[in-house]
Amino acid sequence: MAEKKNYYEILGVSKTASEDEIKAAYKKLVKQYHPDLHPGDKLAAEKFKEINEANEVLSDKQKRAAYDYEQEHPGMGGFGGGAGAGGFGGFGGFGDIFDSIFQGFGGSASVQRDTTGDDIQREMTLSFMDAAKGCTKEIVYSRNEPCKTCRGTGAKGGTAYKTCGKCGGKGQVRYTQDTMFGRTVRVGACPDCGGSGRIITDKCPDCKGKGSVRTETRVTLNIPAGVDNNSYIRKRGFGQAGVDGGAAGDLIVVFRVEPHKIFTRKNMDLYVDLPIPFATAALGGTVKVPDIDDVFEYQIPEGTQSGATFTVRGKGLKTRNGTGNLYLRVFVEVPTKLSKEQKKKLSEAAELFEVKQFEKSRKYADNVSALYGKEPYMK
Repeated sequence: MAEKKNYYEILGVSKTASEDEIKAAYKKLVKQYHPDLHPGDKLAAEKFKEINEANEVLSDKQKRAAYDYEQEHPGMGGFGGGAGAGGFGGFGGFGDIFDSIFQGFGGSASVQRDTTGDDIQREMTLSFMDAAKGCTKEIVYSRNEPCKTCRGTGAKGGTAYKTCGKCGGKGQVRYTQDTMFGRTVRVGACPDCGGSGRIITDKCPDCKGKGSVRTETRVTLNIPAGVDNNSYIRKRGFGQAGVDGGAAGDLIVVFRVEPHKIFTRKNMDLYVDLPIPFATAALGGTVKVPDIDDVFEYQIPEGTQSGATFTVRGKGLKTRNGTGNLYLRVFVEVPTKLSKEQKKKLSEAAELFEVKQFEKSRKYADNVSALYGKEPYMK
């Protein structure tokens, strides 16, 4: 007999954990093992199912009480099944508790199977401009595609199957056990049909009864303007084929955006480091600036200092969520390797600003001296 699952260990909580602790542990594990984060990973998918199963029991007071009783009295509590023939009627209502649990886990209803196919995740690298302005790309990959001949059923013509005689099409069978406390009932997948409720009488010749065929798939993606690193597009029904005619999973395409030589980006805003001549910074003037579509002219005010930032509104990325701004970060280029004549003229120009610059420098020196309590070093 298989060992029973320890739901407390699955959620990583103690047996005395409160409802809030169980809820918090469940949310944390769901984020960690969600199928979207582990496409095609069967171990992660199984772990995800275990987490949900454990939470379904421990988050319900009646189910948890019955589960705890079964843990403390192995083989006597009948957890997961109803008490037959009123076997628990004399124990303070435990019969009702087990009956409600049995109904909660399916009762006489069909087994609820996850027949949806697995998702497929792929990465796509985009140039900076394609991501910024939007584009159309094609992705090619292999997958198990639902067989069109049998519509994913695996049966010839999609109809060559019969209802399972063992489970009557319910997909589950009930196992009963008589104990000193009464009759306990356990429900499991039907061994004859594997829980599908039907048996194929004539297999599909194209997929050999699998319900899917391996094929190369081409999908065209209309990528909107403004996608960024880790943005993704989900294409419904383009993942792996489902089971027993179930829906196909999804294709998830995650984007990686290449850096640009001129632009950097933050959300919808663009940043440009703009070098300008020394004279333009001092006297002001018009410079040419690139944006996402073209080049435009911008007026630099006189006296601009290196490191100054100017905002050009509406020149950032244009997306369906709005339009960003362009930020110009100015860096003044200081001339090098001057000729004698250039040096002479620059020196003459510098003399015109000497007194004003001296006053600024002296004030700076006085502030430094005051900071350290020393005598002024500029007199």
